[in-house]
Amino acid sequence: MRVFVLNKNRQPLDPCKPARARILLSTGKAKVYRSYPFTIILTEERKEPVTHEHQLKIDPGAKTSGLAIVQGKRVIWGAELTHRGFQIRDALISRKQLRHSRRNRKTRYRKPRFLNRTRPKGWLAPSLMSRVQNILTWVKKLTRLCPVAGISQELVRFDTQKLQNPEISGIEYQQGTLYGYELREYLLEKWNRKCAYCGATGIQLEIEHIKPLSKGGSDWPLATLRDRASNLTIACHPCNQAKSNQDIELFLSKKPSILKRILSQAKRSLVDAASVNSTRWKLYHDLKSIGLPVEVGSGGLTKFNRCRQNLPKTHWLDAANVGKVETLIVEITHPLIITAKGHGTRQLCRTNKYGFPIRHCSRIKFHKGFQTGDIVRAVVTKGKKVGTYVGRVATRKSGYFNISTKLGLVQGISHKYCQFIHRKDGYAFTN
Repeated sequence: MRVFVLNKNRQPLDPCKPARARILLSTGKAKVYRSYPFTIILTEERKEPVTHEHQLKIDPGAKTSGLAIVQGKRVIWGAELTHRGFQIRDALISRKQLRHSRRNRKTRYRKPRFLNRTRPKGWLAPSLMSRVQNILTWVKKLTRLCPVAGISQELVRFDTQKLQNPEISGIEYQQGTLYGYELREYLLEKWNRKCAYCGATGIQLEIEHIKPLSKGGSDWPLATLRDRASNLTIACHPCNQAKSNQDIELFLSKKPSILKRILSQAKRSLVDAASVNSTRWKLYHDLKSIGLPVEVGSGGLTKFNRCRQNLPKTHWLDAANVGKVETLIVEITHPLIITAKGHGTRQLCRTNKYGFPIRHCSRIKFHKGFQTGDIVRAVVTKGKKVGTYVGRVATRKSGYFNISTKLGLVQGISHKYCQFIHRKDGYAFTN
């Protein structure tokens, strides 16, 4: 993975290879600016530096989003950003339950209020907004470290326009390869990426007609998209072969619960695509406000680009294949793993699983100059814990900290042995 380079005046320059960065550091021509992502800053200012255009590509996801920087045809940097949306959702549910129980004890006969609860247009839940804000934070951070000329975003999981109208101009849209990728991606999303009949996951899945074509099942172009999509499902090869051209009522005659689920789920219309893509549209409008040109693509196009180049399915490689891609030269093997951790809580005490307070929570964040979440290197020279430890620190008032390393938790390390690697910024990192 390439190293970000800043001019002495903090102007972003072209990223360099690690070997070049080591030479600059060893000769004193540069210093470490930050560790995650690794960035160096020149000690002497370059006059009128020449830089190349870089494209920052984003593949937003519910749990993990992919980030990649592409210079021409070369993928020079990649990262996978893990969100904490589900943690926020669980915390909000817990807080809501406690609040309702308190209110119910005092106002159990009072009708709930509703007139002052109108949500503004475009409102998103905090758990969804956190994903948008995580990505925006890193986009702004990377544009300060690299000469980014444009942004590419996977705007929708599947392009409903291209599904509805295969006459739209483009590469192999009309009953062609890309059209098939859009339809398949839509069906995978609709059926939760598992066999509709047996629930198998992690295997090759095939497109299956619920009502066989030989018995009047709808198919393109003899039917509308809605009729076609509602007659299609995803099945594994054994189930597809076992069903053959049987009616689904006959095939699942001994499994009425599965039959009922499939028939009801098949009626879900393309309106569901709007809810799937709502977070991405919010991100799209926020990215446009940054001032850089924003290119958009669909999940079907991303998958088409990736499969055409025989690249593995990862979040950061999906990001690299967003938008118009001819060929890619992937220079890196391991992306930077970024995990959103937040900035703590405002609780004045810690509680047990029943919600009762068990201990006091200090209001002081910094102890001996460190705070929980900093990444440090501790070189212990004496005692029972001699060694070098690198990881995230949890501070104590006593000055003896806990360090979470790759090998596990190390407790009771004095602050005198600790040196900063990276200040807390709400994220944890793994190379």
